[in-house]
Amino acid sequence: MRSKRIILSVMMGAVLGVLCIVGVGTRIGYGGNELFLFAMWYNRIVMGLLIGLAYDVKIIDTDKNFILRGSLLGLIVSSAITFTSGFRDWPSFFAGIGYGVIIDFVATRFE
Repeated sequence: MRSKRIILSVMMGAVLGVLCIVGVGTRIGYGGNELFLFAMWYNRIVMGLLIGLAYDVKIIDTDKNFILRGSLLGLIVSSAITFTSGFRDWPSFFAGIGYGVIIDFVATRFE
């Protein structure tokens, strides 16, 4: 198992989750949305864990596999919070796809 990849991915998820808190909080407000903001952060950590565990998943057999794998896993994980929140914050959904690529890039590059 590639523990360095998992650690990097979870850390990137946590950092990007803080950016999500700032972005979502700015759009919908911080007060009264604490649980939703925590859920956004936690969602990004779960995304990092999933991407970290997916080190051997090949969608395409090129060095650009991280783009498709990261965007697909970002889409899947971001969908969870989008669906369960009643489609409350679309920008976060699309950011999650991009964050998936970023997390996978960092994990692939520095593992």
